[in-house]
Amino acid sequence: MSTIKIDNVTKKYGRNIALNSVSAEIESGRIYGLLGRNGAGKSTLLNIITNRVFATSGTCSIDGENLLDNDKALSRIYAMNEAVTMPASMNFKRCVNVTADFYKNFDKDYAFSLAEKFHLDPKKRLSALSTGYLTVAKIILTLSSGADFLFFDEPVLGLDANHRDLFYRLLVERFADQNCGIVISTHLIEECQTLVENVIMINKGSIIASGTTDDILSNGYCVTGAQKTVEYYCRDKNVLSQRKMGSISSVYLKGSPENVPDSFEVSRPDLQQVFINLTGEEGEQ
Repeated sequence: MSTIKIDNVTKKYGRNIALNSVSAEIESGRIYGLLGRNGAGKSTLLNIITNRVFATSGTCSIDGENLLDNDKALSRIYAMNEAVTMPASMNFKRCVNVTADFYKNFDKDYAFSLAEKFHLDPKKRLSALSTGYLTVAKIILTLSSGADFLFFDEPVLGLDANHRDLFYRLLVERFADQNCGIVISTHLIEECQTLVENVIMINKGSIIASGTTDDILSNGYCVTGAQKTVEYYCRDKNVLSQRKMGSISSVYLKGSPENVPDSFEVSRPDLQQVFINLTGEEGEQ
């Protein structure tokens, strides 16, 4: 098993702290969700791991090898991000050949077979592709790279429903075939929550939760009932967030349900609800 270790990474832009003492581990053979709102620091973290951005302090390593300015170690990671890194004048076929020069395990046949499945013309220049098909091109290159770790930064940008479904199916198939480590960085938490088995939640540059999906979902519960009764029940418990709706109160608590009054409605939140409750922020994730 291979491991990427992120050790106390901080990134500052002047007075703005994009990442604040972030530490985490990413293991091969697992699918991770790097979850957070737009601007939370997800892309910055992935860019630091892959040397596209340099940390103010802290280190990133793979199996004990520092990733900083280490081309051999970096070749074990393929990162798809929102930016298009290839020249706009290049066609997709050329992108495949160029990428294969840098990744020794790149599978050209697989890449062109995926192009057929997505109905992507390999002879089309990147400049002629729509936003959705630019995303498709980047997805194909990532899935075909043969790298030990695959990073997908907002991987469904501009994709229609059919292409989104195809992407997720292909991702699971590739994971089963290669047993690689996969990180899906997204603010669309609801869409990928059935896919990820490990979660790193980031908010305002800091990790607010990390662990298996099951552990995170089982380490909290919601109770809803009459406001005064709920407040009395919660008086000696770890309250993470609370919402009041007239005379009704809904509270998210850390831990497992115990001695809950019959008059309460008790529920387990999904990942999106956990994130909203931990950050206290509603709206689009």
